[in-house]
Amino acid sequence: MERNGESQNISAIPSESEDGIYRLGLWVRDSTAGIGTLTYYNPENNTFAALGHGITDVDTGNILTVKSGNILPCRILSVQKSENGNPGELNGSFDGAPLGEISQNSDRGIFGTYTSPVQSEAIPVASPSEIEKGAAYILANVDGGGVKQYSIEITKVSQKANKNMVIEITDETLLSLTGGIVQGMSGAPIIQNGKLAGAITHVFVNNSAKGYGVFAENMIEASENLE
Repeated sequence: MERNGESQNISAIPSESEDGIYRLGLWVRDSTAGIGTLTYYNPENNTFAALGHGITDVDTGNILTVKSGNILPCRILSVQKSENGNPGELNGSFDGAPLGEISQNSDRGIFGTYTSPVQSEAIPVASPSEIEKGAAYILANVDGGGVKQYSIEITKVSQKANKNMVIEITDETLLSLTGGIVQGMSGAPIIQNGKLAGAITHVFVNNSAKGYGVFAENMIEASENLE
């Protein structure tokens, strides 16, 4: 087992339950899968980051430890629209060979090595001091038609951990498609003034058009600290 970052060997004695079966008091989660959005790929070291928040156990809320994992292309099939009080989600199916290997899962996203060639023009990363309230856009695939730009407004910039920006969807097309921010859009890149500002992380439960974002620089810092 691993506790506080250290591996330990322990002995455990099962207890007999009322039905005569011997059991250990263990909570085991051996695998998980879901839809999210890739935030960036760094061509200098072939690394990627996605989600902007950690993958947590659905029952305990704890961030899952990674033994191995992959990112795969996903074909979006439908959208369950967000409504105030009821966040929606993207529905899809994994389609194709793995694009990369996941090595770390942290409170600022998942990180790993991208193994598939990327043909795209790189853009600079905005420092937190460059990010300001005002117009921006996100990149997302919400209708199965590929990645598209959708307009947003950054309404607040903060140094609060993992909640560095408050954003509001202003794009009428996106609002009509999704009702706002839905599950599966976590990690969608936020672009402002030609630079990668950050990624969408969470939706406001009481206002699905609004949500939080994390600075891209904080995601990069987290990935470097995990190396």
